[in-house]
Amino acid sequence: MKKFLFFILTIFLLPACHPLDVYEKTEPFPNHVWSSNNRLTFEFTITDTAARYNLFAVIRHLDAYHWNNIWLNVTTIAPGDTAVTQQVNLKLGDNTKGWLGAEMDDIIEHRVLLNATPVKLKQGNYTFILQQVMREDPLQFVMNAGIRVEKVVQ
Repeated sequence: MKKFLFFILTIFLLPACHPLDVYEKTEPFPNHVWSSNNRLTFEFTITDTAARYNLFAVIRHLDAYHWNNIWLNVTTIAPGDTAVTQQVNLKLGDNTKGWLGAEMDDIIEHRVLLNATPVKLKQGNYTFILQQVMREDPLQFVMNAGIRVEKVVQ
């Protein structure tokens, strides 16, 4: 009976273990301070051009962070293209709900979707550059920031 139960659980849990992420990397900030001069660069390679992808900004901060959002300049350099920079306002909290990310003690992690719908990406090397452009500079209580790329399962 135990072997049968183990077999059934394995069948149902194995598909859940399939990783969907293509790339995730964050960079830490010394003393939890992010200066606007500190531009973070992330590089990854796309090989599957048939898939669609979601792109996320990853932000980890302490509960003492002063703001409900963070403004970033996100620069994207796709294979064979010139750099494209867009300014994004990432909502991190709400005055009624509190932090919108995952909380563990006084650390909050956010994975904020950067694209409205899944996108196709060209084959080749991509570069993403993150720069905080908040009025508070340097920005206090930010532990690290990064990029996450996930393949969308159809």
